[in-house]
Amino acid sequence: MDRMSRFDIALFGLFFLIAFSASIDAQPSYNKIDSRTAKIDNVELHYLTAGHGPAVILLHGYAETSRMWRPIIPLLAEKFTVIAPDLPGIGDSSIPADKIDMLSAANRIHGLVRSLGIEKGRVVGHDIGLMVAYAYATQFPIETEKLALMDAFLPGVPGWEGIYNAPNVWHFRFNGEYPEKLVQGRERIYFEYFWNVFAADKTHSIPEADRKAYTEAYSKPGRMRAAWAYFASWPQLAIDFSRLSQTKLTMPVLSIGGEKSLGNELGAQMKLVATDVTVVVLPNTGHWILEERPKETTDALVKFL
Repeated sequence: MDRMSRFDIALFGLFFLIAFSASIDAQPSYNKIDSRTAKIDNVELHYLTAGHGPAVILLHGYAETSRMWRPIIPLLAEKFTVIAPDLPGIGDSSIPADKIDMLSAANRIHGLVRSLGIEKGRVVGHDIGLMVAYAYATQFPIETEKLALMDAFLPGVPGWEGIYNAPNVWHFRFNGEYPEKLVQGRERIYFEYFWNVFAADKTHSIPEADRKAYTEAYSKPGRMRAAWAYFASWPQLAIDFSRLSQTKLTMPVLSIGGEKSLGNELGAQMKLVATDVTVVVLPNTGHWILEERPKETTDALVKFL
């Protein structure tokens, strides 16, 4: 009898483990974020992906990587196939041997999207990722269903000169051999300027774990130089965007930014370059809108997408 009891207990335990394992396997796939790479135009593009449904492409900005989107990916993945690449030269994407700029990045990301069998998508960009997102939409308008741009500006579109040439905005032109030597080994100090000063409240900006991860990513050999190449490309980008903006975008566009950053300026620019624009300016918010106002930013994006 004791032997049968032990057998019954063991059998029950086995059935329980099988059922538990099945319940884990049955969890929605959007809870799982996959990290993948694809070779596009001789560049290894690292990207995060999750979910099923219409495609949403998330493009990070400077001083961050695709990691910035991790908090919002599971929510979006309930309805969308989410693709969040590291921009070429940043994060775990390889450094292109040729030029690094917004148009080239947009073309490579478009190549990534098409390699996944996706023909259309909704594109979201923050900071310099905003410029890549706009470059994507202007070059592939039929394939861009919606466009969401988050707190930055468009070089070459009226209103940009005052931002680019503001005397207290030194970092746009801070790149090259000697700046690289000054920043090497001090990447965390350099990035604290962005994370603290550009936030409405530095204590509600980039979390510490993310700060460590971003510092590590940009501290790798050649990475700061590659990231700075995006800034250095702006004079030519202004010429390109000035030309491209002559044809107004017709897909729905969301402009969202901080009241204490570039929310109003971006909204004014987008009304010049697109015909269907929704403008959201978050009060008492700086540049890092997803981190400073996670609920408000997420709600606005989900409602729009």
